[in-house]
Amino acid sequence: MNDRSSSLDTSTFNRLRRLYIIALSAVAFSIIISQIIVRNFLKDQQDDSTVINVAGRQRMLSQKLSKEALLIANAGSLAEQLVYKDTLKNTLALWEKSHVALLSGSDSLKLSGRNSVQILQKFSQLKSSYTTILKASKAIVSTLESHPKSTIADVQSSVARIISNEKSFLATMDSIVNQYDREANQKVRLLERWELFLMVFTLALLFAEFFFIFKPTARMVRATISKLIKSEQQAVNHAVEANALREENEKSLKELRVLNETMDKTLLFARVTSSGNIIHLGQKFSKLFKYHTFTEYSNFSEVITNTKKDQEYIDRIFKANQNTGWQGEVKAVNTLGEIIWLEMYLIPLHAKGEKSETIIIASDITEKKEAQLEVEHLTRESYEEKMNQQKIISSKIIENQEKEQNRIAKDIHDGIGQMLTGLKYNLESVNLNDIEKAKVKVEHLKALTASIIQGVRAATFNLTPPELSDYGIVPALSKLTQELAKLTGKNIILNNKTGFAKRLEPLVEINIYRITQEAINNAIKYADSNYIIVTVSHSEHILSVIIDDDGKGFDVDKPKNIRSSEGGMGMTFMKERINYINGRLFLSSTPEIGTRITLNIPI
Repeated sequence: MNDRSSSLDTSTFNRLRRLYIIALSAVAFSIIISQIIVRNFLKDQQDDSTVINVAGRQRMLSQKLSKEALLIANAGSLAEQLVYKDTLKNTLALWEKSHVALLSGSDSLKLSGRNSVQILQKFSQLKSSYTTILKASKAIVSTLESHPKSTIADVQSSVARIISNEKSFLATMDSIVNQYDREANQKVRLLERWELFLMVFTLALLFAEFFFIFKPTARMVRATISKLIKSEQQAVNHAVEANALREENEKSLKELRVLNETMDKTLLFARVTSSGNIIHLGQKFSKLFKYHTFTEYSNFSEVITNTKKDQEYIDRIFKANQNTGWQGEVKAVNTLGEIIWLEMYLIPLHAKGEKSETIIIASDITEKKEAQLEVEHLTRESYEEKMNQQKIISSKIIENQEKEQNRIAKDIHDGIGQMLTGLKYNLESVNLNDIEKAKVKVEHLKALTASIIQGVRAATFNLTPPELSDYGIVPALSKLTQELAKLTGKNIILNNKTGFAKRLEPLVEINIYRITQEAINNAIKYADSNYIIVTVSHSEHILSVIIDDDGKGFDVDKPKNIRSSEGGMGMTFMKERINYINGRLFLSSTPEIGTRITLNIPI
């Protein structure tokens, strides 16, 4: 059957090859002939367009000759005559070259010189006017070149001959151009008829190939495929029968192969009874735990650890999971006292007619576990360090709050309180019977009341400026810079660069205000600066506040020790506040040049 199928395939494909070669060769021959014909027509069409272009240009050149001859005749000076003479000479050369090329062909102008009888007849009619214009133009050039001081009368007759023959030349040249155009259109129509003929021929060829080659081939292929399918079905039936016989024989081998592959891929392998006694201990297990002698009554937990507590833990795992299996991490100790961490799998195996046992597959994860414990240790230390730092920050915040409360209480007691007491005594001392003294007292009481009001405003401004709650962050910063400039005598300026005027959430505004206030106070106290500029700008999503000073600056890579409470808490408070409103703070400082603090807040 195989020899017959092979012979059938060979004869079928040989026949198909021959038929397809014939069909493709016929199509290829048709395409090649079509391309040759079309390319020849396209080449002729390109020549025709060049001829028409040059012929049309001859009309223009003849008119240009007439114009330049008239310019020479009407020139006002000898210099103008010479300029027009050179132009006429160049035009004449191109005109003569193009005329000869149209008649006889030219490689430089890409003209073949193949003209029809009608064209040649028209050129014969053109010869007289062409010759006259040519000779007259050359006569003008020759006269001006041989006698530079010639008068207008010397060239007047030649100019007249050019003008008198121009009209007949143009009329004949128009008929030549039209004849060229008609002949080109005739070639295009001929090409269209050829294309239609080639398309019909190609379609007829394809229909012939379909009926005489492809259709019979399709029937033959269908019959061959049917025979192949039948043969294939027979082969499949034989294969199914053979596979059924092999499956029974390979079933047990397959189970053993899977088990062996599992054992080969694992690092550590052992078999124990359901109670934990060792049946088999792999070589890698023995090598890892330095354990080379054991009996069938040796307990697995005693092999992998010598700690009583860990042995009991492993025995409990075996007892609780002898039917379900288990996976987890186990701490072990070999005979040398080295701690080994194992990721262990317990796989229960229940065989008919035999005692149940458990397969142990483990891998050594000591390095991974040690790294994990180290990470946990470092994380715990980092957490404790962060908590200690937070405690210091919290204590500093509370301390600063207490100082601020004491300062406010002192300001109220020493300033406002004393002024109110003085106001009370002055009010009590007013004698309404003595009008003059009462007026003086009232004026003094007005001044004292104004001082009290000013003191109250200053105290409330230090707590929460009214501009912040009433008008927003920009007016509040403007008021802050103005007040601090008055108090310190320094140049403190606010520049609202982009005209920001939006209101933000109250917590966002108060934190921006406090951070800016802290930055300006630091520049005043520690930087010895003369100028402090607060710049406010914004984009669609970001509000930016920049505090620049020209003070002495500092090295930002050597911050003060916050833990030892030696300073630096102002910057810490600023960072805490900016984090609270989901913003970002950038610090840039150069010694002896100045400091820039940038706040970027989402809006």
